[in-house]
Amino acid sequence: MARPREFDEDLVLRAIRDEFWDKGYAATSMDDLLRVSGLGKGSLYGAFGDKRSLFLRVLRNYDDANLLMLRERLVSAARGIDVVSEFLLSPTDDPTGAVARRGCLLANSNAELATNAPDVAAEARRSYDAIAAILSAALERAQREGDLAADADPAETARAVLVTQLGLVALGRTGMDIDTLTTVAQSALARLLPTPVH
Repeated sequence: MARPREFDEDLVLRAIRDEFWDKGYAATSMDDLLRVSGLGKGSLYGAFGDKRSLFLRVLRNYDDANLLMLRERLVSAARGIDVVSEFLLSPTDDPTGAVARRGCLLANSNAELATNAPDVAAEARRSYDAIAAILSAALERAQREGDLAADADPAETARAVLVTQLGLVALGRTGMDIDTLTTVAQSALARLLPTPVH
């Protein structure tokens, strides 16, 4: 009979996710993963497989958690437009700029790996398509609530918001001053989601 696991899987996966997030895939060694997980090689391989399998698992977990939060926000938000505004401005949330400099695990991984890693590119497409669909639903709601022009295309606008937010993530990674990044984000928001004329 197999022995039950004697470690907290969620804690281990979070530690491994953070190592990949901080260093990138290529710069993270198996020794790094053994160190942050606190597991021996046999336990780590036995539970999660090789480095690539482990990376794909934490990336999928990260994406799914973010999608769940965005869906829950769409349900709880007072207005649909708030969901879209918060999403676009999210790279500027931390006034210290630390969050902006760290970037997004998915965006970082996509930039590093997607050209030569079809599985990473496929995961990025899956997640970005899902984000765009949630933003589109929020924008449809914003139209019903009078916060978005009736002639705006929610699906096209959602993709434009996503592309803009990814651009802000990329600029944040360069160490751009957080005040400048915030100004850029607010300017983009005003152009993408102008207040409708009543």
